[in-house]
Amino acid sequence: MTTLLQSFIGGRWIGAQPAQALRSAINGETVAHTHAEALDFGEAVDYARRVGLPGLLALDFQQRAARLKALAKYLGERKEELYAISAHTGATRVDGWIDIEGGSGTLFSYANVGAGELPSGNLIHEGPALNLGKKGLFGGTHILVPRGGVAVHINAFNFPIWGLLEKFAPSFLAGMPCIGKPATATSYLTEAMVRIVNESGILPAGALQLVIGSTGDLLDRLDGRDVVTFTGSADTAAKLRVHPNVVRHSIPFNAEADSLNCAILAPEVTPDDEEFDLFVKEVVREMTVKAGQKCTAIRRAIVPRQHLDAVAERIAARLAKVVVGDPSVEGVKMGALASHAQQADVAERVALLRQDAEVVFGGGAGFAPVGEGTANGAFFPPTLLLARNPLANSAVHDVEAFGPVSTLMPYDGVEEALQLAARGQGSLVCSLVTKSPETAATMVPALAALHGRVHVLDRESAPESTGHGSPLPVLKHGGPGRAGGGEELGGLRAVTHLLQRAAVQGSPTMLTAVTREYVRGGKVTETGVHPFRRHFEEIQIGESLLTASRVIRDEDVHAFGHLTGDMFYMHFDDEAAKASPFGQRIAHGYLVLSDAAGLFVVAEPGPVLANYGLDTLRFVKPVAIGDSIQVRLTCKRKIDRNKKDANGNGQGVVAWDVEVKNQHGELVASYDILTLVAKKG
Repeated sequence: MTTLLQSFIGGRWIGAQPAQALRSAINGETVAHTHAEALDFGEAVDYARRVGLPGLLALDFQQRAARLKALAKYLGERKEELYAISAHTGATRVDGWIDIEGGSGTLFSYANVGAGELPSGNLIHEGPALNLGKKGLFGGTHILVPRGGVAVHINAFNFPIWGLLEKFAPSFLAGMPCIGKPATATSYLTEAMVRIVNESGILPAGALQLVIGSTGDLLDRLDGRDVVTFTGSADTAAKLRVHPNVVRHSIPFNAEADSLNCAILAPEVTPDDEEFDLFVKEVVREMTVKAGQKCTAIRRAIVPRQHLDAVAERIAARLAKVVVGDPSVEGVKMGALASHAQQADVAERVALLRQDAEVVFGGGAGFAPVGEGTANGAFFPPTLLLARNPLANSAVHDVEAFGPVSTLMPYDGVEEALQLAARGQGSLVCSLVTKSPETAATMVPALAALHGRVHVLDRESAPESTGHGSPLPVLKHGGPGRAGGGEELGGLRAVTHLLQRAAVQGSPTMLTAVTREYVRGGKVTETGVHPFRRHFEEIQIGESLLTASRVIRDEDVHAFGHLTGDMFYMHFDDEAAKASPFGQRIAHGYLVLSDAAGLFVVAEPGPVLANYGLDTLRFVKPVAIGDSIQVRLTCKRKIDRNKKDANGNGQGVVAWDVEVKNQHGELVASYDILTLVAKKG
């Protein structure tokens, strides 16, 4: 770790004169200084646009996904360096794992999203295409493209690595160069991570810049192509949201703000139930992991009034076993707050809460964290409060102590529990601990209206549950109201948030050319060679084959029924079929599908290696006994995932549009087939 922190702007490290001293949360000793030099944010934005953006867009979605995967592996190889620095933030090994390996794990997750769900190229066709004319000559669809702008990510102090990487990963996939601004208190850990990223050489120049210290006039340098994301306090989010330049240019602003998240113990759970102990463990875990410094931590524990004393006793008993101190000391389970300023802030807010709440555990004069020098650290004791009349107490629903602090509050009846949950005015997450599916079905829809995520916990899910406070890359992270109203993470959803959506209108042929995905009605190409005999590089979008016809015979229907066991009356009972809406016996839909495959499949070995999927299947019109079918097979899209098999041979994915029509030219079945196709080399 460098003792003088530097910003990484314009492709170079800036900072030679020390400024603010940053102290260890463990013993109060200075571990680093910010730099005194002012930054030229005009240069930072210009470098991102002039160098970073072209470098990113020279790669496609698939290639950027591959870079994310490589970076995740590289950070994993250097993680111990980061763990050593993370200790100064007050984090235990478990706390550091969430931040450090959670960060690289998020990169892996988005690498998988890119490889598995995004196309080759830098345009996503967000279909389906719609026919807007009577003759099929004019249509419309939606596309998603890179915005051509810069992503500014302003982060909180509690997750110096994950906080930046969970925003960087979808931004990078979306083709946006990033300028990251970590909270100053723990910026020494972010700076160390960015140095490792830069040393890897994996990212294109300008893809990631780092600001140590103030953002100055950075937001004034942005325009409508750019985006701003923020994680931190609701008050700061509100100020940034109305920044004049952000408002003037309608710059997308995403906020993930600290919120008064709650956990509810359902009314049917008793102290003898396994779910009762699950609730207690969850509350204690959220109070002590990261010393309660998580935007998703449980701040309000809402319990049935008849079980209030039992819950309080069990939580207090578990908290009494938590050893607080220097994480390097064996047996320590909870570390320090991230800074001395944070320690003072939490103490002030607990004092406000105590005006209308009593202390159940903590808050005494005898608190002494273990370890040498910890008296000078930023430690705070786990503190459990109790608000006996929470409906009349506004402080517990308005004041957040961002540390190892939670408040118990009793309720009488489900409606009152929901009312208390809603008093948080919008939260990131709510946990409902219940053993009743009926209770979950009743309460979850109401809770979902004011919470970004609802975590339902019972004995069945407990062995695999990731817990109340764990945002996952594949699920949305964010919440309404006080929580900021934004959305982060969520897999592909997070990437598409950062792209520009546009409607495109034109002929099917033009839509095919723009989207690089065949739109029905567009011009097709018939080469005279069966498409299944051509390698990945040779196949063209719109390359098509019209097969011969085949009659669906009565003996085929009987044979298929006996082979599969599907003896549904519509296929075999003339009298019953006549009384049906179809008025006659019809062929099995899957017989039609199988016969269609027989019309276009090539029997001999060739470039098509495997059929691994079938999408968008619709049986549009019944096929009667004696009808004939014919298939139009057309290359719909190609995805080059830059993968090779065990022998080093390249492969790509081809999606084929399949239209099955009857002897009258009427569409009877429609679907996409996904095939793995070999490359020439």
